[in-house]
Amino acid sequence: METVSTNHAFGGVQGVYRHASAATGTAMTFAVYVPPHAPGAKLPVVWYLSGLTCTHANATEKGEYRRAAAELGLIVVTPDTSPRGEGVPDDPDGAYDFGLGAGFYVDATEAPWATHYRMWSYITDELPALVAAHFPVDIARQSITGHSMGGHGALTIGLSFPDRYRAVSAFAPIVAPSQVPWGEKALGGYLGADRAAWRRHDAVALIEDGARVPALLVDQGEADQFLAGQLRPELLAAACEKAGIPLTLRMQSGYDHSYYFISTFMADHLAWHAKRLK
Repeated sequence: METVSTNHAFGGVQGVYRHASAATGTAMTFAVYVPPHAPGAKLPVVWYLSGLTCTHANATEKGEYRRAAAELGLIVVTPDTSPRGEGVPDDPDGAYDFGLGAGFYVDATEAPWATHYRMWSYITDELPALVAAHFPVDIARQSITGHSMGGHGALTIGLSFPDRYRAVSAFAPIVAPSQVPWGEKALGGYLGADRAAWRRHDAVALIEDGARVPALLVDQGEADQFLAGQLRPELLAAACEKAGIPLTLRMQSGYDHSYYFISTFMADHLAWHAKRLK
């Protein structure tokens, strides 16, 4: 693992790191904030998954999480959103919602994507092992959150591994990718035409199929330009109500899809996670 940079912040250290990923077959970059802590202490970790077009840097530079993480004693890990580098295929039309920056947190099965686009394995297996080996992480105390495509990833991963992640939340998530254009393009492209294979990567479908978590927290801006066409939080609300999953869905007046929105409510989410990670 190569250290790209480290900076002190709120008594802790914000680092950016690079390593050769076996899952993606590429170099991958990720960021970790470690708050101030006693020598030898093991700390809970919050995984933050970013959205379309993002890298680790979007949340690291604009998420405004370090003060709250330092106060709450939380490690925050912010991975990249897709493999990158020479030989990694991209959307042939250069679209932002597929290919580079748009891995959708799945293991692709379709050519040419299957060789490198294995973000599910990277996020759920390889990177957690790497982080646990190099940082003071208490692996029994993990939680996950994310934004937009990353909110989709947080929900699907959290629902798939309820014994691993003690808390799951999201900012403006794509809750039912099988039912919206972003998701239909991505899941169809990466996983093929069989919609049955999409269900394990669709939060609403996972809940319909029996996946459960103790509770969910979702913040959604009412002025989000993608609200009606791509995000559809009402579908998650209906699924949770039917399944008996306590969902706190906060519709935030005036807020859009940007990091102005995310940074405003980041401390709330970290506090919500910290309470469940004690």
